[in-house]
Amino acid sequence: MATLWARTALTGDGWHSNVRVDVAADGRVAAVEHEAPPAGYRCGILLPAPANLHSHAFQRAMAGMTERRGPSGGDSFWTWRRTMFAFLDHLTPDDAEAITAFAQMEMLEAGFAAVAEFHYLHHQPGGAPYGDLAEMANRIVAAAGQTGIGLTLLPVLYQQGGCDGRPLAPGQVRFGNDPERFARLHERCAGALAALPGDARLGVAPHSLRAVCPAGLSTAVAMCPDGPVHIHAAEQVAEVEEVEAALGARPVAWLLANQPIDERWCLIHATQMEPAETLALAASRAVAGLCPVTEASLGDGIFDGARYRAAGGRFGFGTDSNIAISLAGELRALEYSQRLATRSRAVMADAARSTGRLMFDQAARCGAQACGRDAGAIAPGRLADLVALDADTTDLALRHDDEILDAWIFAGQDACITDVWSAGRHVVREGAHVERETIVKRYRRTMAALRDRL
Repeated sequence: MATLWARTALTGDGWHSNVRVDVAADGRVAAVEHEAPPAGYRCGILLPAPANLHSHAFQRAMAGMTERRGPSGGDSFWTWRRTMFAFLDHLTPDDAEAITAFAQMEMLEAGFAAVAEFHYLHHQPGGAPYGDLAEMANRIVAAAGQTGIGLTLLPVLYQQGGCDGRPLAPGQVRFGNDPERFARLHERCAGALAALPGDARLGVAPHSLRAVCPAGLSTAVAMCPDGPVHIHAAEQVAEVEEVEAALGARPVAWLLANQPIDERWCLIHATQMEPAETLALAASRAVAGLCPVTEASLGDGIFDGARYRAAGGRFGFGTDSNIAISLAGELRALEYSQRLATRSRAVMADAARSTGRLMFDQAARCGAQACGRDAGAIAPGRLADLVALDADTTDLALRHDDEILDAWIFAGQDACITDVWSAGRHVVREGAHVERETIVKRYRRTMAALRDRL
């Protein structure tokens, strides 16, 4: 049993002072006591640590490589994607492991306790499988073993180059599998996760309605009847138009009509929805997986947050391309996008909760839901996914209750974070990951060698 004590904590039943949290050996919260005397490991402000519900870890190494205007005088998601494909031609399993560990370390230091890795980089350059179909998945698992992050592994089914069934382009062949080979890959991923603690989860990710056919989608969903299902949905206008032309309906509308969309599902991005789709998705109890920093970086568009929140929709946050890994930054970017779209303020607040509190509650509870993770609140029986903030830092001093979250998200920095626990594993201490020096050294060596090959 480990004991934590915080001057202030946001527990399952609200804000309290002088909170003692006992964590059992299985990584779950054993007991929560309010107005308790100091004991054990002491911290300032204790919060449930959200899960990062959408990551492509390898893209962390691309930060700074895609910010020039293309030769045609314009740039877009689609030109960025071509650059990403070219980058992948040079990435080895060793590279992927080092980059993933570095990205996971940054996630933990930013306040995320877990991550759903949307894993589609399966094969060798040129598309030939590795001797072990799960070679690249093994490297993600190895990185999680080093960093201690809670991992939900989402192997991605990627069948085709578009809704017309065209073959995969050269940049996509490392992703490709037919359903039969994907079933073997999925089984190998399950075996790989056995090397991690018991809170690791396996889900499935049919990439998108562009990249899987309807039959392939149903086959993939059936492979994981109890785990989370994630899919890219309605990220770009061109994607929506292609799906509508091929399937007769917009992506979100088609999914809601043709798949059992419920609490297991997470629709990533969904920035291109019409009002009826927004309301229907909110009613489904699925999670909208928002990645506001990446969505802004790629010019995806603005999620219809005001309508979705008012309808009681569930949403969480991911870091997607990982160019700037920050929990507070993702929440801030969502609210500011809503203010620009609606020309108003406090869009994501409601009558009972401030903007920061409502978004943080969603990040914690719905991030856990999307990852199939029994976390999201500081309460007995839940996984001890926890993040501590420095109560004495300038931006947080003298703040109380919801003001703490508002000050951190809109005025504070990631430096406010002192500690992070993932299922009770104390992986960030005094603001730094416990393996930071080793992880950073390997990442820098990897990036130097990779740049020489580009």
